[in-house]
Amino acid sequence: MTEIGIALSEVRDTSVLLKKILTDAKELTRSDGATVYTVTGDRKLHFELFFSDTLDSSKIHLKDLSLDMDNSIACYAVNHKKIINIPDIEQESEFDFSGAKQFDEQTGYRTQAVLTIPLFNHEEEVVAVLQLINPIEAYGEQDIEFVQALASQASIALSHHFLIQELKALFRSLIRMIAEAIDEKSPSTGHHGRRVPILTRAIAESVSDDKEGVFKEVHFSDAELDELDVAAFLHDAGKITTPVHLIEKSRKLETIFDRIKLIEEQFEHHKCVLENQILKRKLAWFEEHAPQEFEKAGHAFSQLDEEMKQKASQLDEQLALLQKSNEGSLQITDAIKNKIQSRDLLSAEEIDALCIERGNLTAQERQVIEHHIVMTHKMLSQLKFPKDLKRVPEIASSHHEHLDGTGYPRGLTKEQLSLQARILAIADVFEALSAPDRSYKKPLPLSQVFQIMQQKVERGHLDGDLFEVFLKKKAYLPYARDFLAPEQIDV
Repeated sequence: MTEIGIALSEVRDTSVLLKKILTDAKELTRSDGATVYTVTGDRKLHFELFFSDTLDSSKIHLKDLSLDMDNSIACYAVNHKKIINIPDIEQESEFDFSGAKQFDEQTGYRTQAVLTIPLFNHEEEVVAVLQLINPIEAYGEQDIEFVQALASQASIALSHHFLIQELKALFRSLIRMIAEAIDEKSPSTGHHGRRVPILTRAIAESVSDDKEGVFKEVHFSDAELDELDVAAFLHDAGKITTPVHLIEKSRKLETIFDRIKLIEEQFEHHKCVLENQILKRKLAWFEEHAPQEFEKAGHAFSQLDEEMKQKASQLDEQLALLQKSNEGSLQITDAIKNKIQSRDLLSAEEIDALCIERGNLTAQERQVIEHHIVMTHKMLSQLKFPKDLKRVPEIASSHHEHLDGTGYPRGLTKEQLSLQARILAIADVFEALSAPDRSYKKPLPLSQVFQIMQQKVERGHLDGDLFEVFLKKKAYLPYARDFLAPEQIDV
């Protein structure tokens, strides 16, 4: 019993633990067969394992049982929290053994004696039920005492495992909730937070499977893959603190609203002012001329109308230039900058925004956006991660670092970045470039995505060895088939 207790405390896998409990109980009581069921949340007994000395256990699969079937001995033991010892099922009328008899007919087995033992958790709830069948000698008091002692030890171990599983499930659901919340906060980034973990896992598994290249000695354990999963789900956690109008910004003058609307109104007002000035000049002409000269007004007024038309056309051209610049559809040259900067209708801040050469963010706004990764590291570093997840903050907060040290926020180099962080960076870039549901850009085909990523490799931003494995192992393909439009998959 001491050896069993030590062995049970060392098992880390639930299926192995159940197998250990079943084997030990069978040997302790010198039973021919043994079965274990676990209690599910929907009031059912789920069949887990069956062992027998006289039957091929691998071919035996029993049906799950509803706990409403109180005439079933296993269900009764759970519902009433009792150990039940039946010396001979043929002599028993209180319980329904039709299932056992049907099993005997199908297998040629002969079920006679059955000992049923419920296993409890720390809250005295039944979490599993053990059934022992056909001992060499009838189950006596000593057998029941042994089984009770084993059940007590097994219950502690099983309860411990179930608690760990529940805590892990809670933790996983929380990190998924965070990723989904960030995705919902930013519709323009689609389902980035939920897709990056899928890509990250695919790349990591490809690295583990690479037996010939640079990573032939690398093999990620299940714990390391889990750690990478968590980091991938939390890699943008800091975006919770980023203003929505910056995350969603699709035009240069956009803040809480697109300020181009104000500029358009200013230009319209300016045209109205010009028109008013022309009308005043026409009125002044009548005041300056005698009535007999009024027939000359048509010629004079046509010059004023042409002047008005030219000035309005110039304003329209200037406004169209600002509108195109705001949309990012115009290449900002020095000449364009000079035209924008010469506009006295614009504020200094609006001029700076419209003169952005690449993207839609000003330098100040880009700093605010990039600060999300600082917040990711700060937030995750405050969490008390268990030992097997201790590198989550480092992995999650390093996916914008570049191998050449030009990334942010810490300017780390390849030697300072873990392999997991470099994998996450590849996944992050691929998802962002290939996403079919970004409102601010057209979906790119894979050929163009790979071309851009190759350029990032050549500039020292992404890991070239990882990118090679990503392509060679086609780690992107299952993801592409699930999430990309068919026309995007052109390679």
